Amino acid sequence: TAHTSHSEEAQASSDVPAGSVLGLSAGAGCGEPSGAGMVRQESLQAPGVAAAEPGGDEQGQGAAGEVRVSRRRWAVLLLFSSYSLCNAFQWIQYGSINNVFMRFYGVSAFAIDWLSMSYMLTYIPLLFPVAWLLDKRGLRLIALTGSALNALGAWVKLGSLRPHLFPVTVLGQVICSLAQVFILGMPSYIASVWFGSREVSTACSIAVFGNQLGIALGFLVPPVLVPNVEDVEKLAYHISIMFFMTAGVATALFILVVIVFKEKPPYPPSQAQALIQSRPTVEYSYVQSILRLLRNANFVLLMVTYGLNTGCFYSLSTLLNRMVIHHYPGKEVNAGRIGLTIVLSGMAGALLSGLWLDRTKTYKQTTLVVYIMSLVGMIVYTFTLSLGHLWVVFVTAGVLGFFMTGYLPLGFEFAAELTYPESEGTSSGLLNVSAQIFGIAFTISQGQIMDHYGTKAGNLFLCSFLLLGTIMTAFIKADLQRQQANAENECTVSNSPSIPVAPLLLAQDNPQPSSLLGMGLALSELQL
Repeated sequence: TAHTSHSEEAQASSDVPAGSVLGLSAGAGCGEPSGAGMVRQESLQAPGVAAAEPGGDEQGQGAAGEVRVSRRRWAVLLLFSSYSLCNAFQWIQYGSINNVFMRFYGVSAFAIDWLSMSYMLTYIPLLFPVAWLLDKRGLRLIALTGSALNALGAWVKLGSLRPHLFPVTVLGQVICSLAQVFILGMPSYIASVWFGSREVSTACSIAVFGNQLGIALGFLVPPVLVPNVEDVEKLAYHISIMFFMTAGVATALFILVVIVFKEKPPYPPSQAQALIQSRPTVEYSYVQSILRLLRNANFVLLMVTYGLNTGCFYSLSTLLNRMVIHHYPGKEVNAGRIGLTIVLSGMAGALLSGLWLDRTKTYKQTTLVVYIMSLVGMIVYTFTLSLGHLWVVFVTAGVLGFFMTGYLPLGFEFAAELTYPESEGTSSGLLNVSAQIFGIAFTISQGQIMDHYGTKAGNLFLCSFLLLGTIMTAFIKADLQRQQANAENECTVSNSPSIPVAPLLLAQDNPQPSSLLGMGLALSELQL
């Protein structure tokens, strides 16, 4: 659903030549892009429509319905990645120095693990209420709420600097976990609303990038800022430094969101967005959309396999400190650095996978190869962890992270292909719910296995589920419905001198494609 200001509505209602809203033009060959330079400007102007300036910004004037990208898109993406980073840092800041917080608060390892699992638990019931709020109130409110809750949780934690105040730190972490519900499912939405069709997979990867970098810093910074000292007062002082720094950064980011973050660009960045924004607002059934997705066998397989892979990553991240300390006592800082290595290499994998998909569109093949390599990396990591050589652990953990974390944006984009024309918000939300459920189950189960049978048995437990996920991924049919629609529409355009806007909009009233609107979230990469 397009949330349009009065000025934009007035602008959209002005007369334009037939076909100019979608930037369509005769003469394009079947299966070819509609014009060159689609990253910067994707429309071919109809007669009489002035050309847009490449990289035009919000102040530019142009024809109604003109397709162009905004320079502000990079600021919006960077800002979102930054407060996503801060929220992810707060997720893992306890787990990365699990033994230190256990001693400070006098609680069990399982209690500290639940500070991480609270993020997973709150996401499951709140996903669809937040999606409804996004549909009704728009992206800016979601961004403001997420960044505000993130800052509030950080300040609440500052009230927990005494050993008997563990419930206060739990409250602060729960507030941060609420912020995560307003953050985790946004990358694909922001990418499709703000970025052109040739940039959308890369933009989604960069948006995921921020979350992964936050986890990386969550592994690196806490062991440095909070050394494992015996004196409780000194320990409280070091913890306060970390909490104050986090709260300051979170507050600054919230202020920037208030100033910089906009609902959407003044012009649609892609043909898909032009189509969606030109359509009148209609009611959308979340239940019917979910039921349609759950009847899609390929998507159900992907949802389960995504949950298995990402759940393994959540469990590994939460329990990494316990694993490393068990084999390398007193190496808290190196445990954090190993976590950093996993996530940094995964960020490289995520970025490369996004660029690869933008270029090749080989979703099934890439997903399967990355899944197989995640399994191989986990097996190698499992059998090298106890060898007594930290440098070997760094290498194997880096290889594991490159593929396991690099899989995350692949899952989102593959789901968008399999479920077109359903909303990306619905599909990515279901993927995240699956990941949270498996993450909780794996973290609890692996933790208990490690306590009773050792770290190798716990890691083999994860390997068995990665093997299951690999087999299931092989059975996913590469039914790339979005790509098929692109090819069909390009053929239609090439065989027609022009496509009038009114008949095209009337054609959308068919009940079947009405789900283009999704949950108020935009579809990416629909190239007409």
